[in-house]
Amino acid sequence: MTQTSNLQLVLGSTSPFRKEVLNKLNIPFETDKPLVDETPLENETAIELVERLAVLKAEAVASRWENAIVIGSDQVALFNEQILGKPHTHENAIKQLKSFSGNKVTFLTGLAVINTETHETYSLVEPFEVHFKDLTDCEIEQYLLAEQPYNCAGSFKSEALGICLFEKLVGNDPNALIGLPLIKLVELLKKHNYSILAQQQS
Repeated sequence: MTQTSNLQLVLGSTSPFRKEVLNKLNIPFETDKPLVDETPLENETAIELVERLAVLKAEAVASRWENAIVIGSDQVALFNEQILGKPHTHENAIKQLKSFSGNKVTFLTGLAVINTETHETYSLVEPFEVHFKDLTDCEIEQYLLAEQPYNCAGSFKSEALGICLFEKLVGNDPNALIGLPLIKLVELLKKHNYSILAQQQS
């Protein structure tokens, strides 16, 4: 198999949180914003949606790069099998967090990696569960006023003060909660013969 250590690594996202996660691997990379239609297809499941969008985002960025390995990612949060939307208002955020109290929200992160030389694509979906504490009205109000997460699906920022709302986190990789599961990413990169550890020596 051809070595790919000489290929440029590109993160198909301009999210500062995903960028921060990828920095943990101690390798140089570029970022590029994917522009794709994220509208769900008819009868598409949440798992199908996030994997399809991760691939679409990787493909959109890959079309602009040569000699590169491109990472695409997408995430949705589910509660009672329904995809969570953004609250937009304080009142809607209160309703969402009240419904989560003592319950579980599942995050699904789609991950795709494309080699622009071979056009090979590998993708998967990584689940992660957030279990909420029994929240009082006062705690919900204090949190929302402090963080104002009205443009965040589910009315909380898991990478920030939202952690105060949680009882426990259940999953294989805590990075998945932030939208970039590194354990699975390392596996997909290895399928492209791109070794993170070998890169440390180059």
